Amino acid sequence: MIITSHPEVHVSGGTVRGRNEEGLAVFRGIPFAQPPVGEQRFAAPQPVLPWDGVREASAYGPPPPQSSAFGPIPPWEGGGENEWLTVNVWSPAQGDSPAAALPVMVWIYGGAYMAGHTGQPDYNGAVLAAEGVVVVTLNYRVGMEGFAQIKGAPANRGLLDQVAALEWVRNNIASFGGDPGRVTVFGESAGAGSIAALMAMPRAAGLFRRVIAQSVPGTFFSPELADDIAVACAAELGLRPTLADLSSIEPTALAAAGDAVAAKMAQYEDRWGPVAHTVTPFSPVVDGEILPTDPWQAVAAGSARCVDLVVGHNREEYRLFIAQAGQLGQITDEQATSVLRGLAPGPEVEAAYRARGYAAGELYERIYSDWLFDMPSLHLAEAHATAGGRSYLYRLNWPAPAMGGGFGACHGLDVGLVFGNLSAGLSALLIGEQPPADAVALSQWMRSAWTAFATTGTPGWPECDTEQRLTQLIDTEPRVTPYPPETTRRIWADHAFNALPLRPA
Repeated sequence: MIITSHPEVHVSGGTVRGRNEEGLAVFRGIPFAQPPVGEQRFAAPQPVLPWDGVREASAYGPPPPQSSAFGPIPPWEGGGENEWLTVNVWSPAQGDSPAAALPVMVWIYGGAYMAGHTGQPDYNGAVLAAEGVVVVTLNYRVGMEGFAQIKGAPANRGLLDQVAALEWVRNNIASFGGDPGRVTVFGESAGAGSIAALMAMPRAAGLFRRVIAQSVPGTFFSPELADDIAVACAAELGLRPTLADLSSIEPTALAAAGDAVAAKMAQYEDRWGPVAHTVTPFSPVVDGEILPTDPWQAVAAGSARCVDLVVGHNREEYRLFIAQAGQLGQITDEQATSVLRGLAPGPEVEAAYRARGYAAGELYERIYSDWLFDMPSLHLAEAHATAGGRSYLYRLNWPAPAMGGGFGACHGLDVGLVFGNLSAGLSALLIGEQPPADAVALSQWMRSAWTAFATTGTPGWPECDTEQRLTQLIDTEPRVTPYPPETTRRIWADHAFNALPLRPA
C-alpha cells in the first residue's frame, strides 16, 4: 500500500479503497464478518463473503442496535444498515506496507455492554496513529444482540465478535503496514471488561501481545443470573429468551426491551443482588465454554502470562454517573446506606467504610467507584503479577476542568486524552471546546506512554508487584508512588470478583 489520494488494499473478502487524510491511509467500514441477521441472527460471527470489484471504505459502518439510555441514537443514513461488524484502520505506513511492520493498537469501546460504536467522534484514530502506530477500531454487538443469554444461541456473542475482528487483524493488518506480532488491544469501561474476558478466553489466545485496560468493571454474570435477566428482558415483549421467539423480532425492539429492564433494575435486587445497583442488565457470562471462568481467576492461574498488561482507573470514577443523574450534592444518607449495604461484600467492609467518616455523597461515590471499577482494576493488576506477567498500574488524577473541576477525574475522561480528541464527544463536555494547555500536554503524555507500551512493552514506569504495587499517577506532574488508597485496598483485599450469582428465590 502506497499512500495515494485513494489507497487500495486487498483484504479478506476483496479489495477496499480508502482515503489519504493528512498523510494517513484511512479505511472505514471494512466488514470482518457477515451481517448477523436472518439465519445468522444471534449466531457466532461467520467469515465475510467475498465481493466483486473495489469496495469503497470511506464511511464508518452502521452502529449495532443499541440502547438509547445514554442519549438519542443518531439515524443511520448510509447503506448496508445490517453490516454492524466492521473495522476501521488509520495507518501512517508509507511505501511497501508489509515492510513497515508498525505496532498495532486495536480499540474496543465501552458503553455498559449496551451501547457504543466506532463512529463516535471520541474514537477517531488519526491523532493517535500519527504517533507511529496503526490504529484499528471495531464494532461488536451489544445489548441483547451481543450479551443476552438466549437459549439455542452461543453465549457472549459480543466477545466472539471481538475475537473475529482480532482474527481479521492477524490475517490482514500487514497489508496496512502493521505487525500482526505486535498487537495491543486497548479499551475502556465495558471495553476494558471485554479485554479482561479476552485474557481468559482460549479462543483469543495468541491474537494479541499486549493489553491496556482502562477502568475495568467487575461485573461478570453466572449463567443462572444471565438466564434470569434474559427472562425479564424477553418478558417485556411477552416472549421467552429463546432463539425461536426472538430471532424475528426487530433489533430496535430488543434494544428497547433491554432499556426497559435497565430502568427498573432496583426492583430485582432480591434476585439479582449487586448488579441491580448498576445501569445495565448485560455483562459477559462465565458460561464455562467461551468464557471458562472469571478473568481474575484465569489471569492469576496464568491464562495470559505472556501478555503484557497496563491497567488502571480514574480517581473519581463514579462521579460522572452521579452528575449525569443530576444528583451531585443531592445524595441522602438513606441512598448512601442502601448502596453501601447492596455493594459491600460483608458487614466488615460496611463497617470499614463507616469508620472513615464519609459524608453521604462521598460514601455513595466511593463505594460505587471501588466496587465497580477501582478494585477490579487493581485486582487484575495483582492477579497478573502473581502469575508472573508484566503488569503496569496507573491512576488518572487530573480533574476535568468543566464545572469548575466538579467532575473530578471521572469515568471516561481518559478516552479523549488517549485518542487526542479533546473537544469531541464526552471530552467536549468534560474538557471544553478550547482545551487548556495542561489538557493538551497531558494528552500528549498519555499518547506517548500508550504507544511506547505498544511498541516496546513498557509504558515508561516501573512494573507493579504484589508488595509495593507501584502506581503511575497521571496528572500535570506525573509521578510514581505505591498504590495511593492503601486503606481501600486493604478493605477489599480478601474479596474475589467472581461471577455474580442469582440469589435463591
